[in-house]
Amino acid sequence: MKKSTIWTIAVVMGLSFLGLLYVQLSYIEEMAKMKQEQLDESVTRALYQASHNLELNETLRYLEKDVNDVERRAYTQDSTIVDGISGSIQQSHEFAVSADDGTVYSAFELKTYATKPPTIPKAIIMKNDNSSLAEATKSMQEIVRTRYVYQKALLDEVVYNILYTASDKPLKERVNFKLLDTDIRSALQDNGINLTYHLIVATADGREVYRCPDYDEKGSEKTYTQTLFRNDPASKMGVVRIHFPEMGKYIYSSVRFMIPAIIFTVVLLVTFIFTIVIIFRQKRYTEIKNDFINNMTHELKTPISSISLAAQMLGDDSVPKSPQMQKHLGGVINDESKRLRFLVEKVLQMSMFDRKTVSFKKKELDLNELLEQIASTFTLRVEHTGGKIYTEIEAIDSAIYVDEVHFQNAITNLMDNAVKYRKPDEPVDIHIRTWNDGDKLCFSIADNGLGIKRDNVKKIFDKFYRVHTGNVHDVKGFGLGLAYVKKIINLHEGDIKCESELGKGAKFTITLPVLKEE
Repeated sequence: MKKSTIWTIAVVMGLSFLGLLYVQLSYIEEMAKMKQEQLDESVTRALYQASHNLELNETLRYLEKDVNDVERRAYTQDSTIVDGISGSIQQSHEFAVSADDGTVYSAFELKTYATKPPTIPKAIIMKNDNSSLAEATKSMQEIVRTRYVYQKALLDEVVYNILYTASDKPLKERVNFKLLDTDIRSALQDNGINLTYHLIVATADGREVYRCPDYDEKGSEKTYTQTLFRNDPASKMGVVRIHFPEMGKYIYSSVRFMIPAIIFTVVLLVTFIFTIVIIFRQKRYTEIKNDFINNMTHELKTPISSISLAAQMLGDDSVPKSPQMQKHLGGVINDESKRLRFLVEKVLQMSMFDRKTVSFKKKELDLNELLEQIASTFTLRVEHTGGKIYTEIEAIDSAIYVDEVHFQNAITNLMDNAVKYRKPDEPVDIHIRTWNDGDKLCFSIADNGLGIKRDNVKKIFDKFYRVHTGNVHDVKGFGLGLAYVKKIINLHEGDIKCESELGKGAKFTITLPVLKEE
């Protein structure tokens, strides 16, 4: 499958997963927003109802008190007048309400009825029955009106006391805090809210007069406020504030069922990304494997061809075989056999490392001496290019405990790369330096060769990876050298890093612990 096809599928699937995740998160946000709005509306309604009940209770309390007081100050006076000449009887009722200082708020007099002895026969009385009925109805209306005036006088007195007496009292004397708490809790439950809340009552100017015993600042970011005694003067009003410490849990409890869906979506998205990464990695490994097979075929073909040609010449009777010729052909066969064996062993070594079956034969060595020895071995090859090897031995504590063969091979690979990847027709200079860094022993190998692109630096330690050199094929190899070096350094509990810039050479720095013999 082409890489572009894989990328297209990956982008489409990735966008689909992200879109699904976005829709789910948006749904959760909308649900939480609706729940918050419902809570705000219910709490506001409950607080209004509780404050209204508080005012009703105060009014009822004053009504009971003041009505009793006013009725105690009210008095009535009855009088009866008998007219001896006409024989009529007139009764009157006088009502009055007065203050404690004697001031009369309301007074009225009612003449209930006037009558005289009947002097007319019953038949005539029945004839005038309509006028008597009208007079009785008028008398009853007067009684009802008088009673209304009397009750209105009482209510006027009560309202006067409530308006001008109750508001003069301090807020903490006007509010029964336990009753207010009970009313708020009951109103919240009536509106479907069964949450723990914390309560504060304060005056209009912000002075706190009551705080619930278990008050906690947690969750006070969202506070609900309701004015108490709204019809009083502004300075006499009160304010009740409540907040819910567990409001977040309450809000998101309604969308809790969406959490598993989001988790599954995220798991699918991560799995999909991991799968795409594996696909690209496998595709890269396939390409690397194909390159490795091509390189290996080419590398093995050369010594095999040389050995085959030398063997044919030895077996061809038509070719004169002088002692010098036989020695030369034998040397070719021997050298190419060694080369072939070296290539096969390099592949087998990496296979052994993959199976983790390698075993080291460690012994104590001096790093300074080992590097100088290897530098001496490469001196002829470097000087042949016109360059030189420079050594700076600065490490004082240079004892290491390593496998001599593998560790020497790792350093040799670095030196060999410095020579192979030099600039064409230019001398190569190699700088070797050792130093101590605390309890670490460090050394570096730097050259002035072709260098490596920054994008490729992080890949050079991958197995089978080789930096592309365009149409230049004069550098042979399997792409196993640096992978082998990194494996050896890591197995010796060390670390290797590369610093390089294209056209300016490369520098490999190795850090090792100062190992002691176990």
